[in-house]
Amino acid sequence: MTATIETDQLQALRFPVGMFEFGKTYTDEDIQQFIKKIEGFPARLKKLTAGLTAEQFDTSYREGGWTIRQVIHHLADSHMNAYIRFKLALTEDTPAIKPYNQTAWAELEDSKTALPQVSIDLLTSLHARWTI
Repeated sequence: MTATIETDQLQALRFPVGMFEFGKTYTDEDIQQFIKKIEGFPARLKKLTAGLTAEQFDTSYREGGWTIRQVIHHLADSHMNAYIRFKLALTEDTPAIKPYNQTAWAELEDSKTALPQVSIDLLTSLHARWTI
C-alpha cells in the first residue's frame, strides 16, 4: 500500500495538472478559460517566485528532480516550442512536430545558471503574443 501512495504522490509531483487525456472535447467557454490561464501564467509565476534567493532557486523541488531555476527555464523552453507548434499548425497543411530532449536542455548551462527573471520576461512577452 505504501508503494502505491508513494507512486501516486510522485506522479502528482511530476504531473501537477494531470496526465494528458486523448480525445477529450472542450467547449468554447473551456477554451476561453485556457487562454486566460495562458495569459496570466507569467504574472503568476513571477509572484510565486518573488523573493526567492539564489540558493532557493537552486533547490530541487523533489528528490532527483530539477531545481526551481531549471523548471523556470524549462517552462520558457516548453512554451516557446508550443508557440512555434501552434504557428506551424495554423500555417502548414501537414506540419512536422519535432520533439526535443527536455532533459538534455535542462542540463545546458543557461538552464542551470541564467537568472530566472530572463525566462520569466521571455514568458511574459511570449504569452502576450500567444493570446492575441
